[in-house]
Amino acid sequence: MTLVVTDLGDSFPGVDHRPDVCGGDACIVQTRIPVWTLVRARQLGLSDSKILDAYPSLTAEDLADAWAYARIHADEIEQQIAQNENA
Repeated sequence: MTLVVTDLGDSFPGVDHRPDVCGGDACIVQTRIPVWTLVRARQLGLSDSKILDAYPSLTAEDLADAWAYARIHADEIEQQIAQNENA
């Protein structure tokens, strides 16, 4: 039997947390683009296409990773949005 798909659990290979990048906020790997920024853009009505236009270094896969991460970590993302909008 060959495994085609492996459950990654709470692992998000396209999203990284590093204390030296964006204050430790979850970011798209190899960028300094926080997941909360992308979520907030979507909340403000930007389509995925418009977000990709605004961030040409991102791919559709990056957005899929961001949306999956945000679904599992909704409280964390909402807190980061609130902190950054009140800054």
